[in-house]
Amino acid sequence: MDTPQEAHGAWTPDGETTPRVSEDAVISAIAQVYDPEIPVNIYELGLIYAVEIGEDGAVKVEMTLTAPSCPSAQELPAQVEEMVRTVAGVTDVKVEVVWDPPWDPSRMSEDARLALNMY
Repeated sequence: MDTPQEAHGAWTPDGETTPRVSEDAVISAIAQVYDPEIPVNIYELGLIYAVEIGEDGAVKVEMTLTAPSCPSAQELPAQVEEMVRTVAGVTDVKVEVVWDPPWDPSRMSEDARLALNMY
C-alpha cells in the first residue's frame, strides 16, 4: 500500500520553513480512496478533475461522482479531504463536487479499464 510522500521543512536563520506540498503526494493520498462499489481507486476511475496547490499549502480538489444519485455522494468527498490532510505541508483542504463535464467511462485510466474488464 502506498503512503503519501512526505515533504520536510528546512531550517533557516529566520526559523523553519513550511514544507512545499507535492502534487504527487496529494495524488497518492487521493488514490487511497476507493468507490465502495467499484474495486478501483477514484483517481484511476477519473473522478478527480483538478488538484490545485497554493503556495500556503492549501489544496483544492475538484471531483465528480459516477452519477448524481451515487450512494457514496457524501462519503467519498469527505474521504478525499481526510486523505489529503495527511500529506505533509497541507494547511487546508477544500473538495468541491462538480457535475460538468459529466463523468463517463472514457475518463478511466487504462489500468482501471483492465481491472474492470472494460477494454
